[in-house]
Amino acid sequence: MADRPVSSVPVAPAGLSRRAQWFIETEGVRVCRRDVARHRDVWLGHGIPVAEIDRAAAFQDRWGGLALPPAPFYEGGPRVLAAGCPSGTPTQGWSFRAGDCRVSMAYGFMIGPDGAFGIDADRWTPLHASTDGWVEALALAAHARRWATTVTRVKREAVDSLDLGGFEPVPEVQGVTDTWWRGKDSLIAVYRGEAEGLDAPQCLEAHVYSGLDEWGLYGG
Repeated sequence: MADRPVSSVPVAPAGLSRRAQWFIETEGVRVCRRDVARHRDVWLGHGIPVAEIDRAAAFQDRWGGLALPPAPFYEGGPRVLAAGCPSGTPTQGWSFRAGDCRVSMAYGFMIGPDGAFGIDADRWTPLHASTDGWVEALALAAHARRWATTVTRVKREAVDSLDLGGFEPVPEVQGVTDTWWRGKDSLIAVYRGEAEGLDAPQCLEAHVYSGLDEWGLYGG
């Protein structure tokens, strides 16, 4: 079966915030979507469980072929979201690639056994509980950068000194290792994935978006 031609204008999947829907449909591009089904027999022959093939196919149906603007960390994230061949064991669980990196990296982007979106570095490190959360975080970063009066980068041990009293977690990003926090007039993104996945505390970083009004804090 051939790759499925699609319109270059993406339609946002259901279940996302209006902010993320707008981000996908105005900033994203849909490229040719590779059909995972054509690999089914080969993957079955390699002992990959049917459930894992179906999981990769479901990811491809929802996200496959979607190219989004670069993320503000992780060297921009995947160039195009696309499911790879599942790998793993019954005891350790199964994962599959979420898309190729934009540049040469010490890790790849993966979908873990429980559906989390993360990086496979020295160890598996989930960043967000789902790909929806990763995309919501991209959309929020683009929105906050557009409306903030100042953006401050905080690095290394100074990240753990940030005062998050009065802040609340942003639920739609489904943060696991990476988190977003909303305060009275600012948003804070904390990126711990590289620090934990590579055992590299020097990679710990946070971005503080200040001077936000109600629209800047929420924006749909």
